[in-house]
Amino acid sequence: MLSDTSRPVIEATLPVVGGNIAEIAKRFYAHMFAEKPELLDGLFNRGNQANGQQQQALAGSVAAFAGFLVNRPDELPDHLLARIAHKHVSLGLRPEQYKVVHDHLMWAIVDVLGDAVTPDVAAAWDEVYWLMANVLINSERVMYAAAGLDPESVWRPWRVTEKIAETDDVVTFVVERTDDRNVEPSLPGQYISLKALMPDGVHQPRQYSLTRADDGLHRQFSVKRIHGLPSPDGEVSNLLHASVNVGDELVLSAPFGEVVLKPADRPVVFISAGIGITPMAGMISHLAQSAATRSVTLLHADHSAASFALQNQMRADLAQLPDASMLNWFMEPSADATPSETEFTGFMDLTNVELPADSDYYLCGPLAFMQAIRSSLIVRGVPAQDIQYEVFGPDLWLADVQ
Repeated sequence: MLSDTSRPVIEATLPVVGGNIAEIAKRFYAHMFAEKPELLDGLFNRGNQANGQQQQALAGSVAAFAGFLVNRPDELPDHLLARIAHKHVSLGLRPEQYKVVHDHLMWAIVDVLGDAVTPDVAAAWDEVYWLMANVLINSERVMYAAAGLDPESVWRPWRVTEKIAETDDVVTFVVERTDDRNVEPSLPGQYISLKALMPDGVHQPRQYSLTRADDGLHRQFSVKRIHGLPSPDGEVSNLLHASVNVGDELVLSAPFGEVVLKPADRPVVFISAGIGITPMAGMISHLAQSAATRSVTLLHADHSAASFALQNQMRADLAQLPDASMLNWFMEPSADATPSETEFTGFMDLTNVELPADSDYYLCGPLAFMQAIRSSLIVRGVPAQDIQYEVFGPDLWLADVQ
């Protein structure tokens, strides 16, 4: 909660800081990496830096948090904070690194706003930063302790035992642990971070959803190759596709992620598009492995049946469940496809789809897809709290804090 001294200052300056927060974030990262280039080695995703997504996400999260302090002082944006904390712990972030971020962020605020940043304004925004940082530090400390880990032991080597071509652009890796340290099984829907050594000697982290239930001995994740090199966007996916094979070792984090399948008996509806099938595959695999009896519906959109990754696994897992169904939408139907009640042509349209009452919903796919689907569910009366979504990369939507 903001102090009585800082509250009126933040109320007065939030519009101008909020209006300039994108530029503040841009200059913050440029200044920090110029001073601390080592942070790009294993901690920050330079693909998200290059495309601007990390800057946008930082701007949105800081503005959202400050807005809560001013307009909803008895609440915190718990979903936002949990999403950030899980990502940080999966990367082995250390508490002392928040001081580094603080110093460069405050520099950027002054650099952008100039003389408008009086000592009182600087002190008030300093308080906002540390309120947010301390919530995250405490949450992350609890998460490390609960997993029996610290920032260093989050990472461990795993050996590739299978490399499976799912589609032209998606490969599934099955890995096994290489030592006897205890490994807790993942929760349904979680992801791991992968730290890859790039040709220029810099380690780059990426997150990948776990696509099958595991026992801690083996794990499975799927990687979609991103085209458009030499952009750093796709440097890790292309490296994994081209250069990592059975017998090679990968450095992976422990599993984290706050979008996990709720233990319940109510129906569950999974709605995905493209590579957004991956967290759904992990959750459905857990349901199949545990012989769940709840109603399960998978709605999936893809370019074509040939680009539908993990399709065989999905059909096999759904077949094990007593009350499960799948509907598909393909932009390009197969040449021999015939109209059916379970396969449609074009964009996903839920208008005439019967949805089970009182369900949990999980969304994953391109941002525009999730926005459209979530809106259609809200119009149909689905409560917002029953809709969870997973974003690949920085959360540029923040739908669950609105």
